[in-house]
Amino acid sequence: MSGVTHDYMTNYIRTLIKEEVGILKELEDFAEKEHIPIVQKEVGNFLKFMVSFQKPQKILELGTAIGYSAILMSIASNNKSKITTIERDKKMIDIAKSNIIKYNFQDKINILEGDCLEVLSNLDDKYDMIFMDAGKGHYSEFFPHCMRLLNPKGIIIADNVLFRGMVANDELVERRKITIVKRMRSYLDMISKDKNLITSVIPMGDGIAITTRRETDA
Repeated sequence: MSGVTHDYMTNYIRTLIKEEVGILKELEDFAEKEHIPIVQKEVGNFLKFMVSFQKPQKILELGTAIGYSAILMSIASNNKSKITTIERDKKMIDIAKSNIIKYNFQDKINILEGDCLEVLSNLDDKYDMIFMDAGKGHYSEFFPHCMRLLNPKGIIIADNVLFRGMVANDELVERRKITIVKRMRSYLDMISKDKNLITSVIPMGDGIAITTRRETDA
């Protein structure tokens, strides 16, 4: 078993997902060749579903990498969503910018360069969807800013929250990953116990958590 679910489950689920073609296939091949992590196949499909269902006008992404998930979400929205994505790695920024220009998404996707926490602190726009996929050990620090920037009925999707299963099982924890595991557990505990929020943790990919505000009587 790898990740957070049995291999036979993951393999079967992936057979149900149509193989990408065109832009996304080219980006997948590049990421595989260069050993650059991008969202897992089932997580990418889930993002497509959520974008299609939620129809967000503005999306904020933490962690751009090569621009794969931002481009995927833009395509899923029929290029109707405006996407702001944050990245601090200069090499990734250069690759992502190149991809965004190459595939003509420069009017739909804007990269903000810098440390996520610093950039978040200076944002004041509002977003309908926020996708957290950067700095796994800092989700709890990102979250208050994300809530401040989230529209009332918006959603936050956090990737990698079960972190190779370690977050759910002490026997899997690697010594050098203890800090990340503890911090991710704190994040999940925080968003799950907040009475003003509804959170669902799904054992998909490396684990995703979806959070939204609980509706209250006016």
